[in-house]
Amino acid sequence: MKYKVNISVVGRFHAFDLAKQMQRLGILNKIITTYPKFFTKRWDIPSEKIVSELHLELLNRYKHYIPFISDNHINMFLKDRHDINAMKHLNDIDVFIGWENVSLKSIVEAKKRGIITILEKGSAHKSFFLKNQMLEYEKHNKNYDISYISWGKDLLEYELVDYISIPSSFVKRTFIERGVPEEKLIVNPYGVDLEQFKQIKKEDDVFRIIYAGGLTFHKGSHYLLQAFSELNLSNCELWHLGSISDEMQSYIQKYSNENVKFLGHKPQNELYKYYSQGSVFVMPSLSEGLGLVQIQAMACGLPLIATTNTGGEDLLSKDGEEGFIIPIKNVDALKEKILYLYENKNICKLMGAKAKQRIENNFTWEHYGNRYLQNLIKILESRK
Repeated sequence: MKYKVNISVVGRFHAFDLAKQMQRLGILNKIITTYPKFFTKRWDIPSEKIVSELHLELLNRYKHYIPFISDNHINMFLKDRHDINAMKHLNDIDVFIGWENVSLKSIVEAKKRGIITILEKGSAHKSFFLKNQMLEYEKHNKNYDISYISWGKDLLEYELVDYISIPSSFVKRTFIERGVPEEKLIVNPYGVDLEQFKQIKKEDDVFRIIYAGGLTFHKGSHYLLQAFSELNLSNCELWHLGSISDEMQSYIQKYSNENVKFLGHKPQNELYKYYSQGSVFVMPSLSEGLGLVQIQAMACGLPLIATTNTGGEDLLSKDGEEGFIIPIKNVDALKEKILYLYENKNICKLMGAKAKQRIENNFTWEHYGNRYLQNLIKILESRK
């Protein structure tokens, strides 16, 4: 039997990688997206299978210039319009895959028609995420604004959908702890494009720690800055790739020195150049479904140091083989693992080589797509 699958997303995320795999496997019916067709076609998706809502994407990108209407109201409007539009494309399909927070109406309508519904959820259970965020902000005497978050809608999607596709064991734990049945959860780690993320020669002998992502409380960036400052290692640098939040300015002033390099945002197709100049990749986040940057960096030959709340544990064959898993908010543990790799550079290089092989053998987008198909077959066969 040949299945037909629709994918619905506002924005990008990993939806086009998923659609490309569904197309490769011969089961993609349509992808409904706010992105323009010319952009989506880069993933080898035929034009006739792309439903583009460019007007909604333009509204999203230029909402700041619309007077008298808040960004939050515009966000709610465009998500609702997208959801209504996705409902119009449910004919003759077997599976509807919708992104979180933009798929409630489509899920309800698809279930009425007997269509399997899957929610793509890239992060922890919303209640875990919010509690985690608020506690960290309170610790630093700052307020965390939750007024824009449609908490109830997320919880209703969790309840009504048939299955929730999640990227890591960490995310699975947050759902099970909050009463979501285990059989409803599909764990499928993301992948990487090995043609885009490839290791090139390191140009010097500097021991270099790489972190890619926003510099925010949520990402645990302040703990990494503190650890690096307190270690004070010679011939050692910390490179940050990404944006810097205003909330981090006091920590930057406190912990920055000439060996901390804030390199700013870099295009996806250039990241491999920076990863390849590193010695280790650190992901100190407090809550991350499965940071794609971890997979990318490992593909470029870097061992991983990641917290328990990043999905990193699923990327390692075991702790200490291709990297290390440490507790969140633990500066001492972070310092210990960095120092170990700094003092044992041959072991560090060996772990990096193992990390690269681990990704090549298990975590390409093709691996991701094949796992997705096997899960769909299992689900649909059980419904017969």
